[in-house]
Amino acid sequence: MKIRDIMAREVATLKVDDELSLAEDIMHLGRIRHLPVMDGPKLKGIISERDLFRASLASVIDYDLQTKRNYMKTVVIKEVMKTDLITVHPDASIKEAGELMLRHKIGCLPVVEGDKMVGLVTETDVLRYYVERDLS
Repeated sequence: MKIRDIMAREVATLKVDDELSLAEDIMHLGRIRHLPVMDGPKLKGIISERDLFRASLASVIDYDLQTKRNYMKTVVIKEVMKTDLITVHPDASIKEAGELMLRHKIGCLPVVEGDKMVGLVTETDVLRYYVERDLS
């Protein structure tokens, strides 16, 4: 099996100029831990739940919810996103993707073919594959 067999093809994304509060809303409502960041059709970065927490002033200072929300509306995604991306090709093996995530200590890999993002694979996708494979 290849990454294309287990990756998510429909992926929520953000734009580089979106507010941090939008990332928080999407992650919370969609129960998502990673969001690719796009500049037009190009993948420019990724933001994780951990990045969101670090960027939130409320994680350092005990602010009320409204103050935190107002602060997060002043921060744009490009200020906190990770730009040193590790990606994987859709024809890569699932083992290769798992090894990349372990080596780089990351929870997901954007799946890129040419210069286009075609999906996203997470550590949960890889784990699910191995667990379900052993149950068969």
